[in-house]
Amino acid sequence: MTKAELGPRAAEVLHAIVQSYIETGEPVASRTIAQERSDGLSAATVRNVMADLCELGYLAQPHTSAGRVPTEKAFRAYVESLAANRLLSAEIERLRTQLEEAVTMEGRVERCSHLLTQLTRNMGIVAAIPASGQVLDSIELVSLPDRRVLMIVMTSDRMVRNQVVVLDEPVTQDDLYSIRNYVNLNFGGWALTDVRRELRRRLDEQSAAYDAILRRLTLLYEKGLLDVGLAPEIHMEGASNLIGLDLHLTREKLRELFRALEEKKRILLLLDQFIERPSGEVAVRVGLGDAHPSMRELSLIGLTVLMPGGLFAKVAVLGPMRMNYQKVISAVMHVGEAIQRIPA
Repeated sequence: MTKAELGPRAAEVLHAIVQSYIETGEPVASRTIAQERSDGLSAATVRNVMADLCELGYLAQPHTSAGRVPTEKAFRAYVESLAANRLLSAEIERLRTQLEEAVTMEGRVERCSHLLTQLTRNMGIVAAIPASGQVLDSIELVSLPDRRVLMIVMTSDRMVRNQVVVLDEPVTQDDLYSIRNYVNLNFGGWALTDVRRELRRRLDEQSAAYDAILRRLTLLYEKGLLDVGLAPEIHMEGASNLIGLDLHLTREKLRELFRALEEKKRILLLLDQFIERPSGEVAVRVGLGDAHPSMRELSLIGLTVLMPGGLFAKVAVLGPMRMNYQKVISAVMHVGEAIQRIPA
């Protein structure tokens, strides 16, 4: 879409049509737009403008006698015409306080998606993407029955990873305390890749066979201790809000939509594909049919934020084309700014 396609009058009429359709979900008639205008523009003139918009692909006519409905192209033009939202400091602080109540990054990601859902009544999506050079903060080891050990690894960006492993020989809780202290004292503040490399070197040395701590540390290392993957932490909430929408989907298509939304890999791909703008800049994608046929009538609004500790987070809202874009853009910007302000 180029701005040269639309003159000021056509842009105003299109803007009014999209707003009316968002509010009612019904085809918009020229008489409706003419009655709402204060400049005395006749219904006949509006009708002519709407005919031009149809030829340019901004409007469609579902029935011969019906009004017009905006197309994906119209929604994109409408979103681009919205003025930049002014951020409210009080709202940012309110959201930041709520997010700070969660201690871990996983908890904050979950709370972010919850806040987005509350604010917009759509589907909130947040993905925290670890930096490639994650730094070890600390580990914790807990003895469980049947030779099992809970291994917890926290990195400096407050990401927490845990797994339960079964050892080939018993290790006491006191042994685990010793191993924990050894790793935290020697490697706290190191990049994980460097920790793994140095630990491997020490464990390969012959002296490790005679060191009780290193010998037991070998058992945990071989079970994946510090083998923290770079898988993003993704949380979504509010998918049920899409059920009551008039998305013109059959029951089978609706099931396909929910199956698609359950696939976190697909959601991450969706975020990567449509939210590629620099950190802090809002991206809007109207119509997601390229991602999945059942998402053709959905829109995605989101942004990427750089958080303390080198962690990137994608904050987004998924909803119908007929969403309140100004409200959703404002919510995304405020939540994104709030999570950036949380100290590392």
